Amino acid sequence: MSEEIKEIQYSNTTDEGASKSTEKLWNKNFFLLWQGQLVSCFGDAIYEIALGFWVLAVTGSSALMGTIMAITMIPRIAISPFAGVWVDRANRKLIIILADLIRGVAIVSVGFAIYKGVGSVWMVMAAGIVLGLCSAFFGPSISSVLPDLVPKERLLQANSSYQMSNTGANLMGTMAGGAIFSILGAPIMFLLNGFSYLFSGFLELFLKVPKVIHKKEKSNFKEDFVDGLKFSIKFKGLRNIIILACVINFFAQVGFVLLMPYFNSTPGLDAKKYGLAMGIFTLGMISGMLTLSIIKIAAKNKFFVFVSSGIISMAMIMIAPITENIYAICILLFIAGALNAILNTLLNTTAQLIVPQDMRGKVFALIGTFTQALSPIGMVIGGVLGGILGAKQVICGSFGATLLFIICFAFMKSVKKVINYDPEKQAIEEIM
Repeated sequence: MSEEIKEIQYSNTTDEGASKSTEKLWNKNFFLLWQGQLVSCFGDAIYEIALGFWVLAVTGSSALMGTIMAITMIPRIAISPFAGVWVDRANRKLIIILADLIRGVAIVSVGFAIYKGVGSVWMVMAAGIVLGLCSAFFGPSISSVLPDLVPKERLLQANSSYQMSNTGANLMGTMAGGAIFSILGAPIMFLLNGFSYLFSGFLELFLKVPKVIHKKEKSNFKEDFVDGLKFSIKFKGLRNIIILACVINFFAQVGFVLLMPYFNSTPGLDAKKYGLAMGIFTLGMISGMLTLSIIKIAAKNKFFVFVSSGIISMAMIMIAPITENIYAICILLFIAGALNAILNTLLNTTAQLIVPQDMRGKVFALIGTFTQALSPIGMVIGGVLGGILGAKQVICGSFGATLLFIICFAFMKSVKKVINYDPEKQAIEEIM
């Protein structure tokens, strides 16, 4: 273990009250957080649909939706690394509550203005900036808090249950959004999303979140930021899984952005079948998360499950376009979705287990920044390559490249150590 990492003290303890409340997975704290996010994720899904229809109706420009999405994403990416430092230094519960309440007020205000006939595109853009900034603080806070609300041995199940509810709510909102829009219209759907944030913020008032214990004497903001960066780079196992997460996310964006053009240009496939395939893929993800939420994987088997899930899921997506058959594509994407969910949940849980409590905000903010910044780059590269080489070839190539990367990482001892880390039997220093 390097001297730089030795200087960073480890703190994974919580106060006595917190430990009593986390003896089981579905304790009051976890259920409150899960319930609030279930509602707000459904609200987000119908909001995106309402926003798209409203912008199109008001401006006649579908391209403007991309601008609004960029306005939401850019502030989040820019501020995330610094937001993570604040998360580790401040009251995490307060940050979570304020992030939801501020987003709720912003969306309700825009919805009310549109309902009264005085809303405009600039208001939606301003709300998008607010949403992006709040998300920059909210995401690292949730990743930091969740390991303190449940027992360590149930963290994988907690992440699976949490992500399953978010994905399920998003799917239901997407499926029902069109019908809700035709009945209620955009202003009411805006208000519903705003109220979902306010409801989530209200539930979070009753959370009991343990304070971050700083073993190292509190430094200034700059030193704190540098500590987080040093820790992420010097901890070899953590550094490698961050690189792997970025690689998977980048190549996934290169491939997925071309799935719609692939369906549109392939005989026997069309937009409706694209929607069906994407729905099946999402159902696969939910089934994978459901499996992890029920079945407990022994620490010694996690790496095998991780590598197997990665290799098979990437192979399934790589093969799917070659078949040009909707039934084969749906079967392959369902399997890929299930195994991809297992892969991502294991990655996320591993990072939460190996990162000390007073470092989680910084580290998860950095991970979010890297992966989010690579997403638009991957989309652009995918679009360009698709125009030159063809959608099918690029999809197969991108997921084939990811498959090779996963195989390479499977031979890294540092990755195996961190994935198989058992906090009940090992000290964190043993895997560094």
